[in-house]
Amino acid sequence: MFEVIIGLEVHAQLNTNSKLWCSCATSFGEKPNTNVCPTCLGLPGALPVLNKEAVFKAIQLGTAINAKINKKSIFNRKNYFYPDLPTGYQISQFEVPVVGMGEIIIDFDDGSTKTIGVTRAHLENDAGKNSHCGDHSQVDLNRAGTPLLEIVSEPDMRSADEAIRYLKKLHSIVKYIDISNANMAEGSFRCDVNVSIRPKGDTKLYTRCEIKNMNSFKFIEKAIAYEVQRQIEAWEDGVYEQEVVQETRLFDVNTGETRSMRGKEDAADYRYFPDPDLLPLIITDEMIEKYSQIPELPDAKKERFVKEFGLKVYDAGVICSTVEMANYFEDMLKVGISGKMATTWLTVELLGRFSEGMNVTTSPVDATKLGTIVKAIENGTISGKAAKEVLDYLMKNDIQVDEAIEKLDLKQVSDDGAILAIIDEILANNQDKVEQYKSGKDKLFGFFVGQTMKASKGTANPQKVNELLKQRLA
Repeated sequence: MFEVIIGLEVHAQLNTNSKLWCSCATSFGEKPNTNVCPTCLGLPGALPVLNKEAVFKAIQLGTAINAKINKKSIFNRKNYFYPDLPTGYQISQFEVPVVGMGEIIIDFDDGSTKTIGVTRAHLENDAGKNSHCGDHSQVDLNRAGTPLLEIVSEPDMRSADEAIRYLKKLHSIVKYIDISNANMAEGSFRCDVNVSIRPKGDTKLYTRCEIKNMNSFKFIEKAIAYEVQRQIEAWEDGVYEQEVVQETRLFDVNTGETRSMRGKEDAADYRYFPDPDLLPLIITDEMIEKYSQIPELPDAKKERFVKEFGLKVYDAGVICSTVEMANYFEDMLKVGISGKMATTWLTVELLGRFSEGMNVTTSPVDATKLGTIVKAIENGTISGKAAKEVLDYLMKNDIQVDEAIEKLDLKQVSDDGAILAIIDEILANNQDKVEQYKSGKDKLFGFFVGQTMKASKGTANPQKVNELLKQRLA
């Protein structure tokens, strides 16, 4: 039996307006090589100037993960051949990062938790992007110099499931505090996965392999599963030392396999030294006090939702898993509805109608509309069944809730006179069943309710129907 050891290096692209060392824009999708200047092109004589907003966002992340903020940190040159970084080196932090030891708590479905250590989070600039077209390559340097916060975990994860839970929690945190758009498709939130194995009970750390530049939760899970199996088979076949070497590997999404990319360098191979163009970064107490004022985090919000609205812990966790979902839920409540009903209609009814790739931010039914549907149920305007019809209609038609109810003729009838008229007709047409009910066949009551609801085309208030039928049959 083997134990899996996983550590993650996450690169979160910070949502600053300009790059880390210059004033070039960081916007995504621009025409190639237009957001560049002498500094990010590495031209002689061009000097870097640190983007203070990136520093402030690093402080916010450190606060969110209960980490130490180092008041003095150093920028280093990491000498490594980047074909898409004109300077030929990356400016990063090595010995003293801006954010020190911290932690992230991951949650399991059974309500238990586990604390994953965060070794450090340091500032560095991103490289550009290479595109390979047949027998030639092209480079787009728009991304070169974009600020990154690299968040390095301790090797505390023991399964792909734990790794994904950690990543999703970290992804949620950076979105909650709004330091990154964390768009994985655009590469704004990506990670390198370090995987090794060891016999259960062993405490030694064996050779780790790094799976580079992963930006999909699904593929990260598959890559870990493949790599773990590859290493286990090598161990069992007696070729572990030959086949499992310290290297960087890539995951092939088509084959579901990892393959060797290059040998993994040690820190000494990068020849780190303090960047001579940058002074040490000094963070004052005033800066820490100001930028440690961060929004409510997912765990705190989840706890509040449980206490304030009586939600189940699991349901609160689902709602608070993303800041967009939590905001949607709170916007629903502004309509004046109960938290439990809002939860059901958000997590079951609305999410159940989403097609692949859809989420609350792209939903055709906004929070106010869904909240209004729930309110219409709670005040007796429509039944729960009718509300589902209204929601189905609104998923395809951009009109107001009241308009949809009127158009579909689903408004619930609560007028005693109107309901009694239907009941009296039902009873008059079923005298034999009335006699049977009065002689002790209580189950026939359901028949009368069903007939009344059918005659009203589902618009009669069920509670009123029950009350009035009992009066008439008494």
